[in-house]
Amino acid sequence: QVQLVESGGGLVQPGGSLRLSCAASGTIFSRSAGGWYRQAPGKERDFVAFISSGGSTIYADSVKGRFTISRDNAKNTVYLQMNSLKAEDTAVYYCNVRSDVVMKAHMLTGYWGQGTQVTVSS
Repeated sequence: QVQLVESGGGLVQPGGSLRLSCAASGTIFSRSAGGWYRQAPGKERDFVAFISSGGSTIYADSVKGRFTISRDNAKNTVYLQMNSLKAEDTAVYYCNVRSDVVMKAHMLTGYWGQGTQVTVSS
């Protein structure tokens, strides 16, 4: 059974930084793509970033230049470093693991974590 456990969310002031982590178990993580999505209250779940098994990355336009996705296959973990945070980044952030061949932002597929709340407010 695949399990994804997120951590690192919290309350941060505008302009601040947070790093989210997602530890995976029960799957061959090194052969899978990792990703992050987010969902604000009353809105749909939106794509944030992907990292392929080979390390290629894709970002939503809204986070380019501010967020960095990375992975540590030895730890079965995918990270999301978030800098220059804005109020509009406030959402529940969900970790996702899927096959490289379906690394399409609009496809809500694969395995999901339980979500971690990120709140950006002064």
